[in-house]
Amino acid sequence: MPKTASELTDLGVAAIREGVAKGEFTAVEVAGAFNAAVAAAQPALNAFITLTPEKALEAAAAVDADRAAGKPLGKMAGVPIGMKDLFATTGTKTTAASNILGNFVPPYESTVSQKLWDAGAGMLGKLNLDQFAMGSSNETSAFGNVISPWRREGSEAQLAPGGSSGGSSAAVSARIAPAATGTDTGGSIRQPAAFTGISGIKPTYGRCSRWGIVAFASSLDQAGPMARDVRDCAIMLEAMAGFDPKDSTSLDKPVPDWEANLNADLRGKKVGIPREYRMDGMDADVARVWDEGIAWLKDAGAEIVDINLAHTKYALPAYYIIAPAEASSNLARYDGVRYGLRDLPQGAGLQDMYAATRAAGFGPEVKRRIMIGTYVLSAGFYDAYYTQAQKVRTLISRDFMDAFQTVDVILAPTAPTAAFGLGEMVSDPLAMYLNDVFAVPASLAGLPAMSVPAGLDRQGLPLGLQLIGRPFDEQGVLDAGLAIEARAGFTARPAKWW
Repeated sequence: MPKTASELTDLGVAAIREGVAKGEFTAVEVAGAFNAAVAAAQPALNAFITLTPEKALEAAAAVDADRAAGKPLGKMAGVPIGMKDLFATTGTKTTAASNILGNFVPPYESTVSQKLWDAGAGMLGKLNLDQFAMGSSNETSAFGNVISPWRREGSEAQLAPGGSSGGSSAAVSARIAPAATGTDTGGSIRQPAAFTGISGIKPTYGRCSRWGIVAFASSLDQAGPMARDVRDCAIMLEAMAGFDPKDSTSLDKPVPDWEANLNADLRGKKVGIPREYRMDGMDADVARVWDEGIAWLKDAGAEIVDINLAHTKYALPAYYIIAPAEASSNLARYDGVRYGLRDLPQGAGLQDMYAATRAAGFGPEVKRRIMIGTYVLSAGFYDAYYTQAQKVRTLISRDFMDAFQTVDVILAPTAPTAAFGLGEMVSDPLAMYLNDVFAVPASLAGLPAMSVPAGLDRQGLPLGLQLIGRPFDEQGVLDAGLAIEARAGFTARPAKWW
């Protein structure tokens, strides 16, 4: 018998897929319920930049027709998702949350989004984000802040949903999308997932194609899923991953059956606890949840091992040299000549047009990173900064590889605090950058890493635990995440105020 709209929007990826396949409800009913939820929440949360209800219904109708015809259904059949507005979508605006691409409509589809459509997913809309994925709070978007669905107990203050995938995290947490795509350059899937009480995984660098994703830092950017739980992340990652000859950094490796092989029994596994992550003045709630996570993994049969990641303290400064350097190179293409915004003052020459276009099109954080990146790549500073940062990156990667000689997976906090209020950090870029302190090392090393919700802090806000695995061992990360998920029993959700 058909479920009510609110019952349908409470379902995750696996439940929707199975319900549609069994005929308990139609994909069109699911798409309609989520479209209505998005429309109702959008004025309050601002999670989307562009709404595409017709795309969700079109894909749903195709799934229902395939089921009626007895055709096999894809991994994501009947699941409407949010697409981070960094993925090119044919005929639908792709803005990277920047004025410089404010009206850009790509004539091509990103590889990841095409894989999801081929697997039967539909698109609810393009999700808001920090401009060009540069930010940790979703406050740098040219289309306004995303508002977290969460509130501190006894407070109406608006909170950050994390960044840069803040629209994705807010939409999944608010139950207006069962899942969403994210991208992670230095924690942009994991940190927002932790802030909003959902799961999100950054796979091994190269596991998901970067083709058709607006570039920030090419040696770091990696797409991944954000969903309600570990199993849903595994399902969606299977649909997103795979070799792509159009991406020179794509891994030519088969995609494992992550969902089918999920196993929360960790007997025989060793979990590393990096002593460098337990910092002076660490938030007491974050430390408590980390200790609980250690106990949960022990209960799942794992052996706990202290490990040393000696160069962790250099990860953040190295990242904030490498990422801006690559950004300054990647964003040079936005010049007003070929596509996107063009600001051509009266009587201006070519150089004047470049300057005017970039001044009008880029926001303050993007300009800051372009200038930092251009500086560290300039003559006389390249060796002093960029080359040294790349050497440090190698040492950080080597620390991880040494640790993985003795452990199977590493457990750490995802972020140093729970969600902070909008406006609390935006005036201090360094304080904002420090929010990525636990997430950046795995990005620099290109390792699979996942955040799973583990508990609430004293103000009733979600806290996440991060699991980091060997290259290509998404299965180990997902399994450890499943073990934590089973023991944490995290069922908290934001009280609906929108």
